[in-house]
Amino acid sequence: ARMALPALALLLAAGLLHTQASPSARSFQLDYEHNCFRKDGAPFRYISGSIHYARVPRPAWRDRLLKMYMSGLSAVQVYVPWNYHETLPGVYDFTGNRDVEAFLDLTAELGLLVILRPGPYICAEWEMGGLPAWLLWKPDITLRTSDPAYLAAVDSWLHVLLPKIKPHLYQHGGNIISVQVENEYGSYYACDHGYLRHLLGSFRALLGSEVLLFTTDSTQAEELRCGTLQGLYATIDFGPGSNVTEAFGAQRRVEPKGPLVNSEYYTGWLDYWGEAHASTSAAWVARGLEDMLQLGASINMQVVSWQRAQPAGEYMFHGGTNFAYWSGADYKDQYKPVTTSYDYDAPLSEAGDPTEKLFAIRMVISKFQPLPVGPMPPATPKYAYGWVALRKYADLLDVLDVLCPSGPIQSQFPLTFEALKQAHGFVVYHTQLPWDVPDPAMLAAPPHSICDRGYVMLQKEYQGTLERDGRTTLHVTGRAGDSLDMLLENMGRISFGANTSDFKGLLGNLSLNSRPLSNWLIYPLAIDTAVQQGWPHAALPESSSGGRVGPAFYTGTFETPGIAWDTFVKFPGWSKGLLWINGFNLGRYWTRRGPQQTLFVPGSVLHVGRPNNITVLELEGAPSTPLLLFLDRPVYNRTLGRST
Repeated sequence: ARMALPALALLLAAGLLHTQASPSARSFQLDYEHNCFRKDGAPFRYISGSIHYARVPRPAWRDRLLKMYMSGLSAVQVYVPWNYHETLPGVYDFTGNRDVEAFLDLTAELGLLVILRPGPYICAEWEMGGLPAWLLWKPDITLRTSDPAYLAAVDSWLHVLLPKIKPHLYQHGGNIISVQVENEYGSYYACDHGYLRHLLGSFRALLGSEVLLFTTDSTQAEELRCGTLQGLYATIDFGPGSNVTEAFGAQRRVEPKGPLVNSEYYTGWLDYWGEAHASTSAAWVARGLEDMLQLGASINMQVVSWQRAQPAGEYMFHGGTNFAYWSGADYKDQYKPVTTSYDYDAPLSEAGDPTEKLFAIRMVISKFQPLPVGPMPPATPKYAYGWVALRKYADLLDVLDVLCPSGPIQSQFPLTFEALKQAHGFVVYHTQLPWDVPDPAMLAAPPHSICDRGYVMLQKEYQGTLERDGRTTLHVTGRAGDSLDMLLENMGRISFGANTSDFKGLLGNLSLNSRPLSNWLIYPLAIDTAVQQGWPHAALPESSSGGRVGPAFYTGTFETPGIAWDTFVKFPGWSKGLLWINGFNLGRYWTRRGPQQTLFVPGSVLHVGRPNNITVLELEGAPSTPLLLFLDRPVYNRTLGRST
């Protein structure tokens, strides 16, 4: 009896015993007696799809949401990436593309309900699963647990975010019908129910007692044990090909009563650099969807990689793009960074175009509920702007004064990105050869200490690349005092699994023939700041070598024929790097490794009537004639593997 009373009190506080009795004017509740949701007192089942506002340019939000609505969806599922909004401790950004409230207002305007997933951890193949890199400024922090340092940061964030969300709750006149707490926590090693209880208390205190709070986990018994908590409604995720009855049987073992919910029905597969482009059968997806709808389940459609140890879902009905440095990574035997494209073979393509899969899903939905009246909006217009010639502007090592205006940091041994308070991008580590090396000597890094790719230059001449879980040695020759530089690239922090404390940079000391190197000058680079301020187009040309290997900047311009339509840029003969157009970071290309061969360029970043400025940072080697090719469609057709 002593155990039963607190449990009953917690259920009452969570609002989970509300059923049909005295529904308020606007209510969204669980009905355990009839195993369903009730919206304003009436039985309700949602069909939802995921979209991430952070991966879609704000001018395209309306187009994508309208297409989702016209597909027959009644709701959208939305993640809030903490690190996208709190870029530094106590520094918040909810403007422009980060204006989550404007996004919510738009969903309401278009008649879509919202299932909100504010984390604090979201996975999403997003950098560090949405957790801010600055958490790692405290190196011994234990993420996603009751660690006081972690909880203090979480509480501070939730006290900023959730008051913005509360007016958008359905009970308050908004369109958010439910809110997820954490994300697939059962897949995390910690299994800290005290942490989940802390989150439950915070969400209740800040959002009130009426909002429906839930969790999502796989169908594995151990994950459901660690990821669920009394007071949070437990939902599951699984994909096409699963036995629907068995999968929902797993939910019934933790929620004997209540609606059946698949919070992540996987409609596609994700791409990693160096692996084949993945796709999923439209018929297969449609068949699984129909099986679930026949059982009366509520569903959210997403895509996932089935290559994980346990199927753990991410996304999408519309995926979008990992612009700039926001793509995350998985770790399964080795580090696996995610591509810039987040197309995921989703029903709406990366550029927002309806696909065969969308129409197959729409046909299934039409069997269970009326579709909105009117045609599906067409694909956005694309334009092949053709070839654009670039010229080399400068080797990266020749413009460190621009890229690191505060100057280098001196250190006896290398420092991590986190110790430097550098979240993303690049850092240069500079030292000198301490003695003559007439015969080839082995320059080596300790295992797992290159996080994630290191481009090595001796006397400013490119020597080769060292890589996490790959090549970690080079042979060099030189004289005492020769400059040795390594440009270290962060390819994205791990977003799924136990190792979300993914420190970046040179984590161990380089050695030369097993003798440690010391006396480093370390340059944290602010490349995006410089490019956004007009560099290098507003600067005088640099006098750099004409060589085409090693890290260097290339520039060019092009004009559009009176239109600013979406396009895709291809990099024939280029190796690996980043692209900016008009100061906007469009993300990483990696032509040599694939499978992605083009970058999506939203028309909203282009100018009409004046030149569009292109800046490319090529890291390994540009073609002898540096050209870009603008196409009207993407290319995903080449994988050479991890050796390139």
